Amino acid sequence: MKALCVGHSTYDTTLPVDFYPEENLKYRIKRQIVCGGGPASNGAYLLAKWGFDTTIVSVVGDDFYGDKVIDDFEKIGANTEYLLKYPGYHTSSSYIIANMSNGSRTILTSRIAPVRKIDKEITVTDADVILIDGEHPESAMDALQKNPNAISVLDAGRLNDDTRALGKMVTYLICSHDFAEEFSGMKTDVRDFNTLVAIYEKLREYFQTNVIITLEANGSFTMINGVYRIIPSVSVKALDSTGAGDIFHGAFTYFIGMGYPLEEAIRCSSITSAISVTRIGSRFSIPNLSEVLEYNDVI
Repeated sequence: MKALCVGHSTYDTTLPVDFYPEENLKYRIKRQIVCGGGPASNGAYLLAKWGFDTTIVSVVGDDFYGDKVIDDFEKIGANTEYLLKYPGYHTSSSYIIANMSNGSRTILTSRIAPVRKIDKEITVTDADVILIDGEHPESAMDALQKNPNAISVLDAGRLNDDTRALGKMVTYLICSHDFAEEFSGMKTDVRDFNTLVAIYEKLREYFQTNVIITLEANGSFTMINGVYRIIPSVSVKALDSTGAGDIFHGAFTYFIGMGYPLEEAIRCSSITSAISVTRIGSRFSIPNLSEVLEYNDVI
């Protein structure tokens, strides 16, 4: 299977602590975890790790972090032909405070204005699946247009003109509840099923595609065979939730690309994400495919 992933690349430094730091104090951290990051980039890393022939389309700077991002992908066996170094461009970097007492994380990101289209024509025309996150929107549109038969997934984290346009071009729009609330002007409430239905219908009416709303610990809301469903998440003791959403989207792209029914694809993606939050560091927390399949057989 061939995967084409278009989106943001960053380099993450995770600092695990057992509390949230107070202002104007000094703390000594015993360790740090460093690795590449970014929504579609993390998804691409998972797809390459799980055996897909994966091409990443993204931009980094001609700097230390950029070299590390490229090195990560080359070591996992991804195609980096379209992972371009831009002289004078500052590779995005994120500093993550991971509160291991409750699994929350606080992210500080340093980045400059995004590149709308990479400076190299995408010649891939035989992708089986495409994962995009709204970064490099013109390149994403180009990839979608050149691969009309591919199953395509949009990780819709931010509501803007680009995600509005891209959402109408993909097979699956997977959005956060924040995105859904901003788009619909309504608050999600898992205790009020009718509200979830109303929000979902607003999204589906506008985007005219398959919609999945992620509800974090409360699972995912979608329609399956004409029936509205909440697919529950997997309950675990979370240590670090960094990258959990990215990993969900990457896993969903894998399972839906492999022909899994929608409900099963969502469930296996939730398992993948759940396993990841029991570990520290986004890419280091991605489980092996065998772990996910074994876990799915047990529950």
